[in-house]
Amino acid sequence: MSATTRALLGRAFIHPAVDYAIIGGGWSVLATVVLLYRPSLTTRLDPAVLASLILIVNSSHFAASTVRLYSRPGALRELPGLTMTFPLVALLGLTASVAYPELLGRHLQALYLTWSPFHYAAQTYGLAAMYCHISEVRLSARDRWLLWLACMAPFTRSFLGATGSGLGWFVPREWIAGLPLVPQALGALTLLLLVLTFVLPLVLALRVYQGGRRVLPLTVVLLMVSNGLWWTALDALGAFVLATIAHGLQYLAIVLVYHVRDRVREPGNRHGWLFHAATFYGTCLVLGYGLFYCWPWAFVWAGAGLAESMLMVVATINVHHFVVDRYIWRSRSAGNARTLAEAASAA
Repeated sequence: MSATTRALLGRAFIHPAVDYAIIGGGWSVLATVVLLYRPSLTTRLDPAVLASLILIVNSSHFAASTVRLYSRPGALRELPGLTMTFPLVALLGLTASVAYPELLGRHLQALYLTWSPFHYAAQTYGLAAMYCHISEVRLSARDRWLLWLACMAPFTRSFLGATGSGLGWFVPREWIAGLPLVPQALGALTLLLLVLTFVLPLVLALRVYQGGRRVLPLTVVLLMVSNGLWWTALDALGAFVLATIAHGLQYLAIVLVYHVRDRVREPGNRHGWLFHAATFYGTCLVLGYGLFYCWPWAFVWAGAGLAESMLMVVATINVHHFVVDRYIWRSRSAGNARTLAEAASAA
């Protein structure tokens, strides 16, 4: 393998094939192409199969941030607000939203739907920065800003075009439609953001190459392109099915890498990577089932409606996941920094 090919491939956390297919989202790009030609495939998916996929991947991925947080040594001592106070605040907010769905619940739902595409974009940026670091591609401050803009373009487009969330949460669409030239300007801006979603990754790759800072790994470009496709190329149902599963797989893969490596290098560890991976994922699977499939019934038994209970629980779990992620992925923490250093030093 030539030096140029190795630079284009970049370094991997697990294996190039796994990193490109799962973490990079390569399989979802192929699936998107198929769905563009055969969009009816999502409607043919058996509901039981879809529910199983959501539990195995999506529900488990939400639970993974909580398991990761509380399994880290010293988490209760170092982050008392996040580990003890914030869950109580979230529970109180959930209870109030279920009790007053029109007054509070709709805002909780709008917050979750607005924050979700930002979370996807932020995860894309974080993963892209990780792959640049382990592949020894040092980005300048301007390059990092360009990388941020490329990752945020799909979120900004979603924010401007959403009806019950995003801009539509703050400004009614009927009011916007009544203003002169504003709907046309928003339409032009969303079109520009669509173009930038796929052009900016190429601009970044060209800048890094011309700047003599080595070749930008294709994993980084693939991360941005796949996230862009999830939010721009598919209809609502296709995006829900494909994007949530692809994002969940992506998250589970990288969180397993960090958790397993933390556990394997602990003093006195007697188990291999497979044991730690299976234990972590098994815990996430059980917790995900309890959160999404059991917790709403507690409110139903208390007299609330099933629909609002499920909607509010899902929204609360999402918001909790978004907040926890802000802390557990800090690259300056000892375990995260060591994992990055190990991946960067690996041949």
